Amino acid sequence: MTKIEPYLFANGRADEMIGFYKHALGAEVPMRMTWGDSPTPNDWPMPAGWAAKVMHATLTAGNAQLMISDGDSDKPANFNGFRISLALDGEANVRRAFDALAVDGSVQMPLSPTFWAPLFGMVTDKFGIGWMIGLNP
Repeated sequence: MTKIEPYLFANGRADEMIGFYKHALGAEVPMRMTWGDSPTPNDWPMPAGWAAKVMHATLTAGNAQLMISDGDSDKPANFNGFRISLALDGEANVRRAFDALAVDGSVQMPLSPTFWAPLFGMVTDKFGIGWMIGLNP
């Protein structure tokens, strides 16, 4: 089976992002490795003082997986040109995730019924990640 999974480079804010998604999506973190944990730390470029920053983390929420890294740059991250689509069971789950992701972010389309989903909305979270959130029919 082939999977396409988002991999977000947070450029220094990975632990903040991980904590936010744990709360907003009920995500679990089965794997988190820092740059300092790498068996070959000199093989990867990283800003000075980044030994405790996240080299790789895997988050799971239901059967979905999201990967996050601080990347190799301390420049601000840019998340333009895409959105992550999230389909959930149960209206309460959709509303909870939408409201949590909207905290300190912005709503582009409030939750409402559409012709393709009984409930759908679009939000950009505080990290600049765009989300499309819908209720499974």
